[in-house]
Amino acid sequence: MNILIAPDSFKGSLSSLKVGTIMEKAFLDESSLFNTNVLPMADGGEGTLETLIYATGGKKIKTRATGPLGEQIPTEYGILGDQKTAVIEIASIAGLPMVPKEKRNPFHTTSRGIGEVIVSAMEKGFRHFIIALGGSSTNDGGFGMLQSLGVTFHDERGNAVGSFGRDLGLISKVDWSTLHPAVKECTFHIASDVENPLCGETGASSVFGPQKGATKEQVKELDRQLLHYSQVLTEARGIDFKDTNGAGAAGGLGFAFLHLNGKLESGAKLVAEASSLSTAVRDADWVLTGEGQSDYQTLFGKLPSYVASIANQYQTPVSLIAGSLGEGYQNLYGDFDSCHSIAIGPMSLDESISRAEELLYHETRNIARILNRTKGEK
Repeated sequence: MNILIAPDSFKGSLSSLKVGTIMEKAFLDESSLFNTNVLPMADGGEGTLETLIYATGGKKIKTRATGPLGEQIPTEYGILGDQKTAVIEIASIAGLPMVPKEKRNPFHTTSRGIGEVIVSAMEKGFRHFIIALGGSSTNDGGFGMLQSLGVTFHDERGNAVGSFGRDLGLISKVDWSTLHPAVKECTFHIASDVENPLCGETGASSVFGPQKGATKEQVKELDRQLLHYSQVLTEARGIDFKDTNGAGAAGGLGFAFLHLNGKLESGAKLVAEASSLSTAVRDADWVLTGEGQSDYQTLFGKLPSYVASIANQYQTPVSLIAGSLGEGYQNLYGDFDSCHSIAIGPMSLDESISRAEELLYHETRNIARILNRTKGEK
């Protein structure tokens, strides 16, 4: 029996690759007649780089870049198995977990390092990029990244502005003629499930600013600055992207990439296509996917729902294993043949996380036993 294991990460405890490895062991411990295929998935957030490298037989390239607080940090990017596509994960260059909680303040963070990593990859000859946008600590509209790609920003006196969120409001003029020439040869596929515009009540500052450390007053100021910044770029480029779905992703990095002719795509869809998920589902007799918390919101574009949609196209049975099943999980039965929680009895979140490997293994083993009994070796 061919079992495809295609989970998302259990955020806060297990990476998608670790989840897949544990689930595979449970099946193989139950019966040698199971043929397992582990295809870890991601939706454009943290873990996307590792997922794509594993799924395509790619490799990681070590480099250094400016971190979110302006310091030099070791980081990395990936090369897919096609040896043509570079993968850059925002979370590993300017991610929120990289900023200590007491230092979180979007006025003091920068996206500059992201552009530096792109330049590093371009200098090695790469022109095709997948950008995983999730998990950023910045709210600078991506102008720090654009600076390191060669775009110059000046204040009203003609002086060059800094690279941090606090410098955003000083921008008066922008010069695109200094853009690194290789950028025009590049394609950028942007993995993001965020559909927020750049500004306003549903924009980058209002929705994501507080979790990055912004106060209510700072949120208002950041939103005003992003609006001003967008007007400057619109005047210089002749096109207005501020209201485009996804422009507000990653503190406005989506907006910056749109100005580089980037294509915003569903993170789950992009990763699935790069990993040849559809082919793997077609060859499977049963599909298992999973995530840390499943509820009615899983149906709104989350990774397991996307996996289920592919499975349903091929009429392949699909089961969901979650860290916990929350409100309205019964709505998932329209897409999944079965839904399972790894929690056993009353259990705190901390205990569930600390025992995640053990609990995931045993719940998967239970499913393996049922499938073994009904379609495999007794």
